[in-house]
Amino acid sequence: MKNRLIFVCIVLCLSATAVFAQNSTQDLPSAPSSTVQPKKFPGAPQTPPSQKKPATPETAPAQPQTSNPQPAAEQGSSTTQTTPTDQKTAPAFPAVDVSPQQPQQKPQTDEQNDQSVTTIKKTVNEVNVVFTVTDKHGRFVKNLKQDDFRILDNGNPPAAITSFESETNLPLRVGLLIDASNSIRDRFHFEQDAAIEFLNQIIRRNSDQAFVIGFDSTPMVTQDFTDDTDKLARGVRELRAGGGTALFDAIYYACRDKLANANSATGRTRKAIILLTDGEDNQSRVTREEAIEMAQRAEVTIYAISTNISGIKTRGDKVLERFAETTGGRVFFPFRIQEVSDAFYAIQDELRSQYALSYRPADFAHNGEYHSIRIEPTHDKKLLIRAKKGYYAPTS
Repeated sequence: MKNRLIFVCIVLCLSATAVFAQNSTQDLPSAPSSTVQPKKFPGAPQTPPSQKKPATPETAPAQPQTSNPQPAAEQGSSTTQTTPTDQKTAPAFPAVDVSPQQPQQKPQTDEQNDQSVTTIKKTVNEVNVVFTVTDKHGRFVKNLKQDDFRILDNGNPPAAITSFESETNLPLRVGLLIDASNSIRDRFHFEQDAAIEFLNQIIRRNSDQAFVIGFDSTPMVTQDFTDDTDKLARGVRELRAGGGTALFDAIYYACRDKLANANSATGRTRKAIILLTDGEDNQSRVTREEAIEMAQRAEVTIYAISTNISGIKTRGDKVLERFAETTGGRVFFPFRIQEVSDAFYAIQDELRSQYALSYRPADFAHNGEYHSIRIEPTHDKKLLIRAKKGYYAPTS
């Protein structure tokens, strides 16, 4: 009896414990996601928070910050990579304040503007030609007269020759253009010294003037027109080698913005560019022929000293020959770096040994067309005459 009573008590206790445990499990969730998510976000698929508040001040900035960091970085890197090009093509070259986009749009805009910079004096329709005469040994001939030459304009004799003179004392306007790209780094300091010595020898106070441009990916004027050789030397010393090469842009700018209107107080001058470069170009916005055309319009003679001392003729050397041939200049190919100084001396000698001739073309028209020029000796057929190949007529 006692045992039966004990058994009944044990059964009652176990039943009470089971009932309590069942009630407890119904009050506690088995996991947060099984109860919180359905209860807290029952309508999430239909009304997401980002769609309910698209324009609130809190959420609008948050979306660009989370979605755009990488695109923003990409834009920044793109800007960094294209900054040199953008500086050249947007309104100006960085250091010279010139617009290279104008050469690209040249057929529409710049060509019209460039017509005001021609090799012809519009008021009298005169063509001015500077030329050099040598004998068969390459020695300068300096004692010739007007009747020792014959000139042909587009194959026709001119209507009249208005002047003929020796160029020995005519004022010089010289642009020294030095390649400051990585391709000439090894010999850069020697070339600077040779250029400074050339300027010291060629520039006469109160008569001649020169300017200095260094170019890598863009042209940079380190010294504007002056007859002070100390300032010119500082301009050369300021150049630092590095970057790509925009040779054609540098020539185009120097002719259009510096030499085209570089006259002296007395009027006429001789205008020349001295190039110190290997002739390679990899970053110009204008072409080689556009640079040549601008040199012809500005009446500029181009002399080039190649910095290629490999002994092998390169594509750059041929480019320099083209510039010299079309403008009546000359190109030098030193085999050793020390011969760069000799090339500068030869240019100096030639600039003091030239002739100037002015004439009025027959049947001249203001049509902007190109005219070829040919100068021939009339008596001594062995003489060699070097002059520019032609000019562009004005349009008005």
